[in-house]
Order: sequence, then structure tokens, then C-alpha cells
Amino acid sequence: MEKRMQPQNPERRRLQLFPSVHGSRSAITCMYRCGDACSHPVPNTSDNEYLGDVIAKAVSRRGLFKGGVAAGLVVGATGALAAPAAAADAEGSSSSARWGRGPRGLDFEAVAPNREDAVVTPEGYEQQVVIRWGDPILEGAPEFDPENQTPESQAGQFGYNNDYVALLPHPDSSRKKVLVANHEYTTESSMLPDYDDAAPTEDQIRIGLAAHGLSVVTVQEDRRTGALTPIVGDELNRRITAETPFVIAGPAAGSDLLKTSADPEGLTALGTLNNCAGGTTPWGTVLSGEENFNQYFANFASVTDADRKAKLARYGFSGGASGRKWETYDKRFDLVQEPNEPNRFGYIVELDPYDPDWAPRKRTALGRFKHEGAGPRLARDGRVVVYMGDDERFDYMYKFVSKHKMKTGNSRSARNHNRTLLDEGTLYVARFTGDSPAAEIDGTGALPADGAFDGSGEWIKLASGDTSYVDGFSAEEVYVHTRQAADKVGATKMDRPEDVEPSPKTGKVYVALTNNTNRGTGTNAKADEANPRTANKHGQVLELTERRDDPTALTFGWNLLLVCGDPAAADTYFGGFPKDQVSPISCPDNVAFDPYGNLWISTDGNALGSNDGLFAVALEGRYRGQTKQFLTVPIGAETCGPVVQEKHILVAAQHPGELSGASYENPLSEWPDGPGSLPRPAIVNVTREDFDSIGC
Repeated sequence: MEKRMQPQNPERRRLQLFPSVHGSRSAITCMYRCGDACSHPVPNTSDNEYLGDVIAKAVSRRGLFKGGVAAGLVVGATGALAAPAAAADAEGSSSSARWGRGPRGLDFEAVAPNREDAVVTPEGYEQQVVIRWGDPILEGAPEFDPENQTPESQAGQFGYNNDYVALLPHPDSSRKKVLVANHEYTTESSMLPDYDDAAPTEDQIRIGLAAHGLSVVTVQEDRRTGALTPIVGDELNRRITAETPFVIAGPAAGSDLLKTSADPEGLTALGTLNNCAGGTTPWGTVLSGEENFNQYFANFASVTDADRKAKLARYGFSGGASGRKWETYDKRFDLVQEPNEPNRFGYIVELDPYDPDWAPRKRTALGRFKHEGAGPRLARDGRVVVYMGDDERFDYMYKFVSKHKMKTGNSRSARNHNRTLLDEGTLYVARFTGDSPAAEIDGTGALPADGAFDGSGEWIKLASGDTSYVDGFSAEEVYVHTRQAADKVGATKMDRPEDVEPSPKTGKVYVALTNNTNRGTGTNAKADEANPRTANKHGQVLELTERRDDPTALTFGWNLLLVCGDPAAADTYFGGFPKDQVSPISCPDNVAFDPYGNLWISTDGNALGSNDGLFAVALEGRYRGQTKQFLTVPIGAETCGPVVQEKHILVAAQHPGELSGASYENPLSEWPDGPGSLPRPAIVNVTREDFDSIGC
């Protein structure tokens, strides 16, 4: 294992210090990942209230950020921003000596922002590439050969652009683990030689189909170093692709809205697309969210039915030919020939990594939208609750509460029962409200009459089983056209709600709101002096507390934990922690928790000029808000995953070198294999040099 994987050609790296970008991502990433969504009109044209306006009613920009350190405000146990007794004796003292190195789990030297073509970790830590795009998984799969890649070889190899990662116990050995990763999208121009995006070959298209989906890989753990080595051909190893049959499960299964010429019963979908974040259920299955599925479909412009066209537009469909041209060889990607095919994507999918014979499911009860991921939590009564974000500008946050209770134990009966829990329950969408009258927020920094800047919210029922709670919508319409149903009930617009995860320690729910540069532009919701930020390019993290710590509750409180960006800027906030002792963070994407209850955040599209990274944030006590960068990923890459365990941290470095001008013939990164190699998305395992507890 190595401390740092450095490029051998520093001149190449220096050329990319200030790449041409499309927003905070490269134009290539925008095109292949989400179909250049930000260049299209915002799909949500409803007049529902916007979260920025809600926050504006609850907090004054000049008040919250006065002095750059929130005037000593911290978040108390109730979830409201308030001035604690300890704030006075902290005045004028923000030295490292006073604050120390942080709570357990955060005892490491923060990595500085950088533009290196490497994974950079703190001193005293080692790193290892566990598996990369094209590495063989299944028995008989060939070694990676980029000049001779075929659809058949890719179907037996690790897929492209790894995103969500889970590292699970192995059923037969304490020194083996089961690694599950999903594969969000493909960048064919960087993957394949002689690729013509205007006229791809059938083989190139089929390679792209095979590189999507999920991978299940058994890995061997080294007892001394913690290195993880894939076991090729293990009986649990598995590839799920864009052509793997999925069972359509839940209340919309068999709906006329899901029937196609290839599947007239509406019960079996072929493949999964654009899988982003995910989650692990209490019964050991893996959840994965289908996100920007709209970009794979062609000929929206040729749809003539006005109602159908409006429904498609609400999900971001647009234009004529698709970017990848899959419709050239497979009519299911043509909106004219197969009008219901897009309705079969946009779900949470469930995979049992311990049972290769169990067909993966699309869980319609959890709604259809651009799922970033799914964060499960078990309620005290045994029901499972799943939190979800719809990753689109001005879209919504959801949760699902199961009807039935989880059975404990590992018996076949318990496992079979638990694998049906996500098929029956109630789907909700969130509405946020500010608690303080606008007249009491005068922009001077004075607290309102209630002595706190805080808010509340409610969960609005959308559907339960065959019952719809939305006027004018049948239940199956709610599950298939979930965005429109949420529009109808007045859900609160948010700034790209991505990962939504409950803390295993406290039950509080953390929401990564990545960014929204459309805020305050054109006809979009306007900002004013009291609004946290116009053209929000750095994002924020919201903390939500369910009433009585009950995840099945219908009401909650909320507050801002982080308002991200440059700590030196007045419009950033770090939970009340001194801003001269935090790492700059931009565009929070995925979140996870370490064994000590700290929050870990991966970023996507850092708008501060540095590579993306992984950050640890203290949530309790006097260190609340302390933010430290643990690692950065290579140039052009996004930090995905992450897995944070006592002795392992895994991140998925997605799309390394994906900078404007990059292609197969002109690679702009040499990570992870060094000089003369093609950049390859990969999963990295970080451990302490002595393989002891991380951050301790």
C-alpha cells in the first residue's frame, strides 16, 4: 500500500490547474452524466415555496453570518440556533491550542486543497486501489484490454464510473468482505478508441450498456495491512447491467403506465440506469437510486400528445436524438416507439448481494424521480423508514414508511419477509416552514423574539398502497408521476437535495444540498439580503430532527449545519465553529457516519478551484461544525462512496481526468496506473499505516 499515488508526468498535471469548466464541472461530465441538465430549463415550474425563501424568513444573512463566525451562535440539542453559555468565554480565542485536534475520529492532519493527479491522504495513512474499471470479476472474464474491449468482456468486468460503495460482512469468513458498487454512467469518448458520438457502432453501444449497473465482488482482507484484494470468480460475484432483468415490484407493478411491447404485463424491466448513491438495509440488502435516466431516451421533440409531453418535461426530457444514440439499435430508448419505457426507470432498486439467484427489484412504492440514494432507519416499532432526495434544482425531499415490521434473525423465513418490506407502506414529501415572523428579522444580527433561528416542517402523505392522497391522481399515478403529485400538494423546493441519511447514533437526518446556481435568476425564486445566497454555487447541509426522535413522525424541526464555501467569506457558516480552523468545502454530495457519530461528506464539483474531496464534520459538543478534509481525489474526478468504518475508508474516485478536451486519444489524467495509461474510475481503500482506528 502507498501513502500517495503520484503522477510521473508533473508537466501534464500543471497544464490542468485551471481547466475550462462548465459551471464547476467539465462540459464532458455534464454531457455524459446528466445530459447537460443545468443548461436546460428547470423542470419544476410549480409555484411551490422554495427552501431558500423559507430560510430567508427564518434567518437574516447579516445576522447569521455577522463577524464571519455567526456571532458565537451554535446549534443546541433542540436543533435551534441559539447562543450558549460557553460562547462568551470563547470570545477572542480561536487558537488550535484551545480547540485541540477535535473529537475522536477527527484526529488527523487536514489535507490542503490541491490540484494533484493523485489521491492525497493525511500523513500516517496508506492507500490502495481495490478495483478499477475493467478488472475481471466473473470466472473467465479477460484482463482489461482497452484496445480490444467487447460487450462480453465488459459484462464480466468491473463497470465504469463507480459511485455508491458498500463494504459488508462475508457470510463465511471474518477475513473476507463483500464489496458492492454501482456504476452511474459511461463516458464513451474516454473509454473507447475511435469513438464517434454522432455514429457509435453497435458494439460500442453494447459496451456502454454492459458498463452500467452494479458489481458485487468478494474481497480478501490482509490481516496486517488491511489491504482488500478481489477474489475473481467467487460464487457471490455478480454483474448487473443495463440489460439485466429486474422485477417491477410494489403497488405500481402491472400498471398500464409500465407496460411495453416487450413486457405487456408491466412486471419485468430490462436493466438499470444512472445509479447514483444508495444505502444498506437493516436486513443486509443494498439499495441504489436511478437518477438522470431521462438523458438515455430519444425523440422527445417528436412526441405529439400534449399531456404526455408535459409529464416527460417535468422529468427533464428534451430534444431529439439522445447523446449516446442507444435508440439506433434498441427501440426501447425511443420515446415514440416505446412511450412507457421511461416510466420503468427512476426508482430505488434493491439487490441482495448474498443471494445471486434473487432477481433485483425496482421498488415502485418509494416513488419515481431522480433518486440520489436511499437512507434507511429502523423505527422503534420495527418498521423501516427510508429517506430520499430528488437530485434536481428546486425539487423535493421524500420519505417512505413501511407498513410491516422487520423480522429479526437470519432465517430463510425472516429474510424472505424482510425483502418485501419496501413494497407496502406510505410515501411522503417534505414541506418546510420558518418559525420567525419576517418582521422580526431586520438584518442587523439581532435574534428574533423566540431567541433562535430555526424552523419546522411536516411530511405530507402522497400514497399508501392503492390509496392516493393527492387530488386528481390515482395511486399508480402518484408512484409513476411522483414529481407532479408532490407539486400538487405544495412540497418545498430545495437546492438539489442529494444524499439524505439518518445518523445511526442520534437519529438526526442530514441532507446534502449540493448547489443551485439558478436561484435568483430569470423567473426562478428570488433572493434578497436575508436569503442565504443568490446563485448558490457551494451548497449547504441541513440537519433535520424528527418529532420525539420518531422516524415515523409527521413533523420535524430543521436547522442549517453548514453553509459551504470559502471560510473567509461572510456568507459561510460552520455550525458556530471558528471559521479559521475549518477546511474549505464546496458542493456537498454524499454523506456517511463514522463509528463515533461524526458526519463525513464527499463533494462533487468543487467550485473553489481545488479537487473534490472527503471531509469529516463534528456534530456534537464544542467541536460542532469543525470540518476537516481527509483526502482529495485526482484531477477531474468526483469523490463518491464513501464507506467510513473503524479501520477502513473507501471512496470511489469517479471520472478521473474528465476535463474539457479529454478523450481516449487525449487522456488528461494518468491515475491510477501511471504514465502512458488510460484514466480508470476505481475504488480506493485508505487505512492507517499501523492498521489501527482511523482518526484516533
